[in-house]
Amino acid sequence: MSIQSDTDATVREILAGLARRGTKTNVDGMARYAIRAKKVFGVSVGDLRDIGKTHRRNHGLALALWKSGWYEARMLTAFVDDPARVKPAQMDRWCRDSDKWELCDALCFHLFDKTPHAFAKMRQWSREKGEFQKRAAFALMASVALHDKKADDRLFLPLLPIIERAASDDRNFVKKGVSWALRGVGRRSPALRKPATDLATRLAESDHASARWIGRDALKDLTRK
Repeated sequence: MSIQSDTDATVREILAGLARRGTKTNVDGMARYAIRAKKVFGVSVGDLRDIGKTHRRNHGLALALWKSGWYEARMLTAFVDDPARVKPAQMDRWCRDSDKWELCDALCFHLFDKTPHAFAKMRQWSREKGEFQKRAAFALMASVALHDKKADDRLFLPLLPIIERAASDDRNFVKKGVSWALRGVGRRSPALRKPATDLATRLAESDHASARWIGRDALKDLTRK
């Protein structure tokens, strides 16, 4: 049997398993958090994590799961794909196709932050027009700030002006992503806390409502003992 045939069989097996695990209760619960999709089983993230553990670092399988179009299959790619094999073009495609905040965040938090392209994509996606595509820039900032312990703190300082520019975007999921990024950068180290806190203070005094909200939200976190 060919590798492609093996992959196709595994996708069918996974989709069948997702169908068995899915419930209408989960679908309704997802909808309450603004997660609605045409092709959805209603499977919890915890179950997706468990499934992902048996298929880790399988790039071909991740591509096939994404192609299936099922919401949970696409969520599963965050736990299955091999970050070392993820290319910038793939990141752009998946970012463009991500129309749910949970999918956007899962990809950034569990996959994209481990690729060597993360910092470039933060800058690029911060200029995107779509709400979830722009959110991805800031979800990725927060994820890398938390997870990449080896990155030099100086790499994060140029992100602060990007955060400041985006603070006037009052769309709900962008605004929350910008706050997450500012808090993540500021909490990374004592050296970054001061410039992040200074920015949060400026934003909290802004004439723009979303900037004020972001500043105040970040200050609550950054000034906490």
